[in-house]
Amino acid sequence: MIKALRTAATGMQGQQLNVDTIANNLANVNTGGFKKSRIEFQDILYQKTKAAGRTTMGTSTSPVNLEVGFGTQPVATQRIFSEGNITPTGNALDFCIEGDGFFQITMPDGTSAYTRDGALKLSADGKIVTTDGYFLYPEITVPGDATQIAVGTDGQITVQLVGDNEPQEVGQLELAKFINPAGLEALGHNLFRQTSASGAPTVGAPSQEGLGKINQGALELSNVEVVEEMVNMIIAQRAYEINSKAIQTADDMSGVANNLKR
Repeated sequence: MIKALRTAATGMQGQQLNVDTIANNLANVNTGGFKKSRIEFQDILYQKTKAAGRTTMGTSTSPVNLEVGFGTQPVATQRIFSEGNITPTGNALDFCIEGDGFFQITMPDGTSAYTRDGALKLSADGKIVTTDGYFLYPEITVPGDATQIAVGTDGQITVQLVGDNEPQEVGQLELAKFINPAGLEALGHNLFRQTSASGAPTVGAPSQEGLGKINQGALELSNVEVVEEMVNMIIAQRAYEINSKAIQTADDMSGVANNLKR
């Protein structure tokens, strides 16, 4: 009975992590550019009492194993990088990526981070920054006398200056993509960092080399589906309950065995 207690306990721990992951998805349902996660499990080692293929009687062999497993273990949190819904905002500094790619961000320590959140702002000196004040890379400065900002689908940024009839180009957006975006490290603040698992980024202009195009005046929302997450939560809750019932049943059976009288 001790095996059943330990096995069911791994199931309860696994489902608790599952609910934690689902809760984080639901908490970020309104987070711009957020990508939902799912937890993945594997079964644990098996104890074999009798191996398949061993001789049973005469020349007969056992066609199956006699074995018992020891439960489950979480092995990965898979981040799903499917595209979220796009909502128009009318704000000239709201950009969204339609397709593959990340905006490049320069962190205060000089390292690079990546995001799908295109809710950008202007700093006091006219540089385009994130909500936290991190610089967009390559750095782009908007002149103080600019009356209008326009971004093409190819990432070219132009402004209309006072007294000029023709728009003036002030910068070019560049996007980065990874061969394995699921390997990126989540930093919080809608940012990701490159890892050895993600591979080095491929950088290029939007709408080229498989990169997505830029849509100005719109934002990409979270790709969390509330109904799907609620269903997953109900399944995880029921699995947690049935594992706790297995522990109770194993404990009751142990009690019956301990109370046997000669």
